[in-house]
Amino acid sequence: MVNFYTDNGDIQFLFRHYNLGELAGVMEDDFSASKDYEWAPGDASEAVENYDKVLDIIGQVSGDFIAPRAEGVDQEGNVLNEDGSVTRAAGMQENIDILGKAQVMGFTLPHRFGGLNFPNLVYTISNEIVSRADAALMNIYGLQGIAETINAFASEEIKQKYLPDFCEGKLTGAMVLTEPDAGSDLQAVKLRAFQDASGEWLLHGVKRFITNGCGEVLLVLARSETDRSGGLGLSLFVCRPGSTVKVRRLENKLGIHGSPTCEIFFDNTPCELIGERQRGLVTYVMSLMNGARVGIAAQSIGIGEAAYREARDYAASRKQFGVAIETFPAVRDMLIEMQMDVEAARALTYETCWWVDMEYGATRKLAEGEVTDKAERKELKQQEKKCKRMAGMLTPMSKYYASEMCNRVAYDAIQVLGGSGYMKDYPTERYARDARITTIYEGTSQLQIIAAVRGVCGGAADKLLLEQEEFEYPGEVSDLVELLKQGHGELLEAVAFVKDKPGTDYMDLHGRKLVDAAIMLIVGHLFLRQSVAEAVLVDDYQEKYREIQKHKGAVARRYIGSNAGKITMLCKEITRGDQTTLTGYGDLLMVLGN
Repeated sequence: MVNFYTDNGDIQFLFRHYNLGELAGVMEDDFSASKDYEWAPGDASEAVENYDKVLDIIGQVSGDFIAPRAEGVDQEGNVLNEDGSVTRAAGMQENIDILGKAQVMGFTLPHRFGGLNFPNLVYTISNEIVSRADAALMNIYGLQGIAETINAFASEEIKQKYLPDFCEGKLTGAMVLTEPDAGSDLQAVKLRAFQDASGEWLLHGVKRFITNGCGEVLLVLARSETDRSGGLGLSLFVCRPGSTVKVRRLENKLGIHGSPTCEIFFDNTPCELIGERQRGLVTYVMSLMNGARVGIAAQSIGIGEAAYREARDYAASRKQFGVAIETFPAVRDMLIEMQMDVEAARALTYETCWWVDMEYGATRKLAEGEVTDKAERKELKQQEKKCKRMAGMLTPMSKYYASEMCNRVAYDAIQVLGGSGYMKDYPTERYARDARITTIYEGTSQLQIIAAVRGVCGGAADKLLLEQEEFEYPGEVSDLVELLKQGHGELLEAVAFVKDKPGTDYMDLHGRKLVDAAIMLIVGHLFLRQSVAEAVLVDDYQEKYREIQKHKGAVARRYIGSNAGKITMLCKEITRGDQTTLTGYGDLLMVLGN
């Protein structure tokens, strides 16, 4: 028996490193919900205990039930039936059923619908654990943001129609956004939404590349304003599948075979408007996609964790020339980099979730009018603005870094296993196939960089780094603090150089270098803080916490030291001023054909 929560020392460490009691206060207000719902916590301590218990259940189910079925699910895939319905792999349906029985399908929904009302940080931990067991399952389990969107923007009638069944695990959903000619550019969506004579909304058109498009609740982005092009002509609708909704094909994919990716035809399908007309893309879908991007970051970490563990186990047991291959310096170096890469992505993603949860708390307090004192309300607005700014930068950073990380780690895992890793006898080839999509869906790495570099050049990264530098680090790590400050200065010089260029072309050209440098500095501080900070949650894990802190100190020293030169190199390359990609494209590409 293996528990994917309790066997992960880094997750256990971070569970105690973050002040989850503070997040519980954000989610539960005065904890008065415990009077009406027996599963609601009575105080912060009980809330954190609930988080731990639920994650333990998910860890047990993932290790003992989901992971052993992953290979079978991958091989069986999904079947498109003649009537346009989809039959999932038997193991996948069993996984969905057991998660429903475990009552974890309403993870972040309010208690009044039967939800757990957990913070996004804890949900992200659960997404990572599930993804380690089977990345394809996360594409269904991790779509709970659909229910969150309904809760945030729909009418009470629509909420009552869908959310209680979501919490009971009776429904799964799909984000029905992309079309054959509208992938990353959602402003080009053409699927039509119109009202009949009675005022009922109907949908007509085609959607493609829809994850879990056979789900029971479809959240559809459609053009409701025929006289308006672009994003302002789009609204968001919800509908159920039926005789007017047909899955026309299932995509034949490289990986995540257990997750059905569908092409759907809507033939005048009855639907209901979510929120207000014309806010479908600008407000609702952008909120939905930000949550989905953090979900993909968690999925990526889960894949990376699984691949790293497979490689490390193999390296410890496989003998060549009479010794285990993990004794070879080249293999050791790969394993160290793989683990450090996974931990870096986890640190960045969990930090992102902290800011997302804090933004949610401030926004909700302002909306509900809880704070009436002018000075307090002003301070709360400033807090909301700060959190929104940080979350807006860190979300694309996390998705970009974690997805690129899991591809590197999955690739290196195959290399550690050698020829065996290339064969289907081991899961490493599946991890590599599953990893590949993470840099593409919910916005490619290139789009994440474009979003993140605005935060780097707009001052958000500078403010975050200055805040981290104010921490009183012990003297033994002063050399590392100085390296981070030096890198911060180099980044500021590079940003100033970029901002001095007209337009945004140069910024976008060197965006990856700017974002990479900023991430190295942010993660460096996160590792350093982890190595010296006191545990927030005091329990019998303290001895283990100190042991992992020693590991974190070693990781911080290697990570910051090895990246200092890389940051210098990246910033020098930016300030070199090379623009040949922009000015010499035709000359640099060889002419094709005769």
